[in-house]
Amino acid sequence: MAQKPSLPKGTRDFGPNQMAKRNYILETIKSVFKKYGFLPLETPAMENLSVLTGKYGDEGDQLLFKILNSGDFLSKTNAGDYESGSKALTSKISEKGLKYDLTVPFARYVVMNQNDIAFPFKRFQIQPVWRADRPQKGRYREFYQCDADVIGTQSLINEAELLAIVTEVYSNLNFSDYEISLSSRKLLEGIAEQCGASKENFGAFVTILDKLDKIGLEKVNAELTQLGLNEENLEQLENIISIQGNNQSKLESIAKILDSTENGSNGIRELTETLAHFEALDFSDERVKVDFTLARGLSYYTGVIYEVKPTSISMGTITAGGRYDNLTGVFGLQGMSGVGISFGIDRIYDTLTELDLFPDTSVSTSQLLITNFDIQGQSFGLNLVAQLRNKGISAEIYPESAKLKKQMSYANKKGIPFVILLGSEEIDSGLMTLKDMKNGNQEKISIQDLLTRFSS
Repeated sequence: MAQKPSLPKGTRDFGPNQMAKRNYILETIKSVFKKYGFLPLETPAMENLSVLTGKYGDEGDQLLFKILNSGDFLSKTNAGDYESGSKALTSKISEKGLKYDLTVPFARYVVMNQNDIAFPFKRFQIQPVWRADRPQKGRYREFYQCDADVIGTQSLINEAELLAIVTEVYSNLNFSDYEISLSSRKLLEGIAEQCGASKENFGAFVTILDKLDKIGLEKVNAELTQLGLNEENLEQLENIISIQGNNQSKLESIAKILDSTENGSNGIRELTETLAHFEALDFSDERVKVDFTLARGLSYYTGVIYEVKPTSISMGTITAGGRYDNLTGVFGLQGMSGVGISFGIDRIYDTLTELDLFPDTSVSTSQLLITNFDIQGQSFGLNLVAQLRNKGISAEIYPESAKLKKQMSYANKKGIPFVILLGSEEIDSGLMTLKDMKNGNQEKISIQDLLTRFSS
């Protein structure tokens, strides 16, 4: 009995219709990236684990897909390795892993090619990444990321331009139901300091704070109490997260609270300057919201951070990024500050699908199908399809002689809008019968008129 085929959980096939829609998203994003001066780059699907581990925090390390060494991967192990647990064993049987994101491999590339790169270096990268996560709505084990990064400058103009890119991309996709949350790791450090969290507990503090919209203030306070925060600290935090108003008034209000913290003041300055540059680029901040609880989970962010979520449907983050000052340092290149953004193609696809925002024209196919009934018609049809293609017209000939019903069914299923009915009469007269598959109308047309009409 033949085995029933299946897919690994958290992965998907994309047929021609789905690929047309995905390409619509990718081409839209790519055109904006190019408009802002970004250059294309690709890196391998796999990286050495030494490159990947320790860059995403403990949780990220747990989600790395590891690749078994080739050959007898158990040959370098002993009984003690099994007793020591999976970490000790893994280091001996696996040296490589599938990449978790595009940013760390990008940093590795920059370090390896630093002498050939003109800095600041602006690159975009569109490739799949893999995470051993639990599959659920909007979360996959294999998914595409679409990144743009600038490395080699600390200018906050780049932060503003990445916000501009987000705005242009979603405008070009005719998607407006989103919000950009904006914060800064420095601002969060200032909030943590003001609220009595120690430097050692900063990571835990922001992780708990980031849960606010999921578990509520009461449970957040309970978890923060475990970090040593007292009632006065929690009251201070509540005062901060309850600040309302537009971005300018929010920043002015929190500046008064954090005026004694250097990190907090620097974070406020970064956000104020970024928003000023964004406005200077002729963009409105109506969808940009300064969010004091935003804490991107990846440990390498050091400055401004941002994420985009839909507002009209339940969906996770669809775009996110931030400033990372020390990423290349772990590979031996110090002082190379960068900032980047990542578009989650799969979630954007799901969002546009749920909101029915894909244009009808996003699904493309052949414009013309030439029928094939016999050897004479096949020979004539091959010559005709060559003429059409030479004019840049998307056309195909049915590959074998078949009954009309079968060929019409093929055209319908594939969504081909026009069929050339090619019989002996058409060959003898030189006038083709052109059938409009949408309304069923037929007309006689010369080859020259056919070429003119469909190439215009």
